[in-house]
Amino acid sequence: MHSTRTEINGWSVRVNAGQAERARAQGKWLDTTLAEAAATLYGSEPHRVVVIDGAKHLTVGELYSQALLLADSMRQHGLRPGDVISFMLPNWHEACVIYLAASIAGLVANPLVTAYRESELTFMLADCRSRMIFIPATYRRHDYAAMLRAVCRELPAPPEVVVVRGEPGPFLAYEALLASGRPGSSFERVDPDSVRMILYTSGSTGRPKGVLHTHNTLNAVILQIHECWNCGQDARFFIPSPISHIGGSLYAFELPLFFRTTAVLLDNWDAEVSVALIDRERCTHTAGATPFLQQILAAAKARGTKLPSLRVFVCGGASVPPSLVREATEWLSNCVVTRVYGSTEVPTITVGSMQPGDIAHAAATDGAIGYAELTIAAGADGEGEIWVRGPQMLVGYLHAADEAEAFTADGYFRTGDLGRIVDERFVVISGRKKDLIIRHGENISPKEIEDLLAPHPDIAEISIVGIPSERTGETACAFIVPRGAPQLTVESLGQYLSSQGVARYKFPERVELRDSMPRNATGKILKHVLRAELMERDRT
Repeated sequence: MHSTRTEINGWSVRVNAGQAERARAQGKWLDTTLAEAAATLYGSEPHRVVVIDGAKHLTVGELYSQALLLADSMRQHGLRPGDVISFMLPNWHEACVIYLAASIAGLVANPLVTAYRESELTFMLADCRSRMIFIPATYRRHDYAAMLRAVCRELPAPPEVVVVRGEPGPFLAYEALLASGRPGSSFERVDPDSVRMILYTSGSTGRPKGVLHTHNTLNAVILQIHECWNCGQDARFFIPSPISHIGGSLYAFELPLFFRTTAVLLDNWDAEVSVALIDRERCTHTAGATPFLQQILAAAKARGTKLPSLRVFVCGGASVPPSLVREATEWLSNCVVTRVYGSTEVPTITVGSMQPGDIAHAAATDGAIGYAELTIAAGADGEGEIWVRGPQMLVGYLHAADEAEAFTADGYFRTGDLGRIVDERFVVISGRKKDLIIRHGENISPKEIEDLLAPHPDIAEISIVGIPSERTGETACAFIVPRGAPQLTVESLGQYLSSQGVARYKFPERVELRDSMPRNATGKILKHVLRAELMERDRT
């Protein structure tokens, strides 16, 4: 049975004494923090390079010294342990400094996807009561400073805005904030069981949910990655996946300081640049959703390189075709390519198949069960909803209402994914009970987009359905019963959503007009019928 504990910021988190005792007894909870790991590494190897960001090679000494100054400066600005700081940054080395500074000062880190716009930001910043947010001045031709001016006008208690790399305008410049820190400042030790990070994930309710992780739950994730993916001190992790995701954040922020790996960052996705970077920096590991593997493989073949330094490529986040894993394994001859399965709530539920030559499990399953305890709420055919618990699972959602149906009585997290177990320890995902679309590794809630488009004057009914896509993993199709005879197009829907400040990655990429929707006896729209009809039509 679980109990609850109130954090210093008033949040309530789940506590399961039995699971915590097992995690400590098994050595999965390290009972330490990133700040302590950084201090230890600083004392022994201050000149070790831990982050590569283009021409910038950041050593442990530089990273730790800058983080101490930033932690002190944030304290001077009134931030106290338990307060939330957000950062909405590309894969830049400054984010590593900010994340470590938050750990030193006992702050809760809140990474935000750079694709978010006014609608998402206004909700999330208010929801977690963020006190400070770090943004780029501009990125990919989007003016973040202008966007934050608009967002702050909507918030009763807006966060202080800090601009990284660019003119700050009315906001504070990152360099100025860093420079105001006082050398030699000391900080109280942070409880490893306190909340370390809040990440937002789309859910079937349509409202993003704040996932809470502690220092110890994240310890368990990186320990598992270190052990199962052979991430020793010679590992150089190429990171094209966003640092605003649970995976990218751990590869970039945590692994280098705990296990002396090197994070090689890429801030703008480009397959040809990625291949050249992997070869130049002799990267050994990488992870990403299906499109990353597809495009890196194609670029490597075009360049005529087998990426000889690459030892591990883990692929997940959406449907991964077995044929792609086999093709990549054949070409990347020194590399284990394998499917994995996890979520923001319970990262790295499976760890793939790391045995060289085990292509059957690497390609045809979603990997072997790792630290997690996993059970299937199965029917007669052995397939059912996946329930999981373990040392790396969340300690709850920000709002207790989101937990109403999320956990079983004995502490398992209901993933909402359907699957089965084969060969005793390998998981095969067959579908999702919850209605989510995963496009380029980003979760999209169909209900959220349906709710936003429902007031459109030319739409009588709408249903957003995900369909498989080789390019993006999945793509969102808007099935619409129009009101009258309008000319509804992908472009016009995009313009409508853009006017509401919605992130572009959530825009439907396809529109299908219908006279009516297929429904069951209770009137529920049958999305599986819409999906099947469209896929059959595409095949013929």
